Amino acid sequence: MNERSEKNLKGVHPHLIRIVRECEVVRAGTRRPEFTITEGVRTISRQRQLVEAGASKTMNSRHIPSANGYAHAVDFAFIIGGKARWDWPLFSALAKDMKEAARILSFSIEWGGDWKSFKDGPHFQLPWKEYPGTKGT
Repeated sequence: MNERSEKNLKGVHPHLIRIVRECEVVRAGTRRPEFTITEGVRTISRQRQLVEAGASKTMNSRHIPSANGYAHAVDFAFIIGGKARWDWPLFSALAKDMKEAARILSFSIEWGGDWKSFKDGPHFQLPWKEYPGTKGT
């Protein structure tokens, strides 16, 4: 995993880190492009900026650390030709790999691309049901 990803995984729930690492194993030997973690932990201030810009729809983000001290979400980008890319078809393939990694580890994962109202391809999170954290931060 690249240095940026490692840095952005600090403070993320260990189960989600294990899923990301297992996803790398699932993708090994494929011709899929390299990914990077663009965000893990967010401050309330950063989340507010994203909501105001329309890039997020909630202040109740899984990126904000909960009472257990961990963030429960990560966002991805792909590195193609040395540049970050956010092409939707790339995220569909990544979602399949992340879900397979979670299945292998017997963990649950949610993909923002599966949401009905606000599709968020780069976003993966641990479900509220199994990882309640603290809502309303």
